[in-house]
Amino acid sequence: MGERPPGGLWRDEDFADWYPRDGRPGLARAQPATVCLLQFLLGLSDRQAAEAVRCRIDFKYALAMELDDPGFHHSVLADFRKRCTGDGRADRPLDLVLARLKDAGLVREGTSS
Repeated sequence: MGERPPGGLWRDEDFADWYPRDGRPGLARAQPATVCLLQFLLGLSDRQAAEAVRCRIDFKYALAMELDDPGFHHSVLADFRKRCTGDGRADRPLDLVLARLKDAGLVREGTSS
């Protein structure tokens, strides 16, 4: 199996300002973004997506999780989407992915004709 690129689509620091600095440690901040993308692509509900994180090896691989990782409660996904709606944040995940794909030479700026 090929190696995954370092950092993935998103990194925890990409979402650091979306979460309080204090409090209990929790889920890696980039994981809900990845799960929301997979959820959309596969047409899953929040509960189905959270179950996939617990049970599916492809989800665990995409999230760089250990096979025995218990996953998270489905409400994490709704909380992440709520955080996306604040202060013009909705486009940030897409902007980050596009920038990383450009840096990797996988996409380029469009040209107008």
